[in-house]
Amino acid sequence: MKKIAVVILNWNGAKLLEQFLPSVIAFSDEATIYVADNASPDTSIEVIQNQFPSVKIIQNTGNFGFAKGYNEALKFVEEEYYALVNSDIEVTKNWLAPILEIFENQPETAIIQPKLLDFKKKTHFEYAGGAGGFIDKFGYPFCRGRIFDTVEEDKNQYDDEIEIFWATGACFFIRKEVYHKLNGFDDDFFAHQEEIDLCWRAFNLGYKIKYTSKSIVYHVGGATLNEGNPRKTFLNFRNSLLMLTKNLPKNQLFSIIFLRLCLDGLAGIQFILKGKFKHCYAIIQAHFAFYSVVNQFYKKRGAIQKSNYYKINSIVYRYFIKNGKVFEKLF
Repeated sequence: MKKIAVVILNWNGAKLLEQFLPSVIAFSDEATIYVADNASPDTSIEVIQNQFPSVKIIQNTGNFGFAKGYNEALKFVEEEYYALVNSDIEVTKNWLAPILEIFENQPETAIIQPKLLDFKKKTHFEYAGGAGGFIDKFGYPFCRGRIFDTVEEDKNQYDDEIEIFWATGACFFIRKEVYHKLNGFDDDFFAHQEEIDLCWRAFNLGYKIKYTSKSIVYHVGGATLNEGNPRKTFLNFRNSLLMLTKNLPKNQLFSIIFLRLCLDGLAGIQFILKGKFKHCYAIIQAHFAFYSVVNQFYKKRGAIQKSNYYKINSIVYRYFIKNGKVFEKLF
């Protein structure tokens, strides 16, 4: 049996599968390839069966979103390492070899991210993960290569292998053993930031998360839910608060969440000033959704919460006040 499983979660992505599966098949000799389908009403299953017969199909019984979709599908995957890959990812030659090398030689490394570049502008990093993710003290995520809406050109400035805090869910490698030890993604997130939550839980248990530039993939981004969708705003703001509730050190929990709620309010005002009233309303909805389940999520807290989770105190301050638009200018 091959050691790595490439598992592509799909919902209504027949056209994306036709476009991007060929590169995955061509450059993934080391892997078994699966498509996990979230009960798509389109022709996804027929496309796979007719055009890509070597790809194994896992059919979920409903549209479970990203988190539960993978949790359900991975029950049927036996390979030692999981490569969880979005349906809008183009992979490159030898993209799996550096990942396998790290997993085989670094037993403490549980999660790995490749270099994520923009499919539509291949000279630049892609928003979803760039060259590896970090968070600030208030849980705001940022990446090498992308801070808020500033995306850097790839000038080989991140051609390295380093320890990071979170790996993007767009192309996420994890040991099967660790995935199940952590009970996978949190189903209640549905989509967005569940990979950061999983990485944070892994970090709290002492596992390492790595980025390697030797593996390169290209990501379309926003193919399922684009940046302008208020639903995405709702999920990002709600899930960030839920993630903090689960993972912050107890002595910082209430003060950080209170300050984060205030910062979210400022973000809402910014949306109003830009005329994006639906996005402001999405933040309000996210807060009320958070209040309704905060006790439930508090009970999900693990036994260990490390205090050294953040890279800097406030990415908001560094970016908007100190003009730290790129990663190297943050420090």
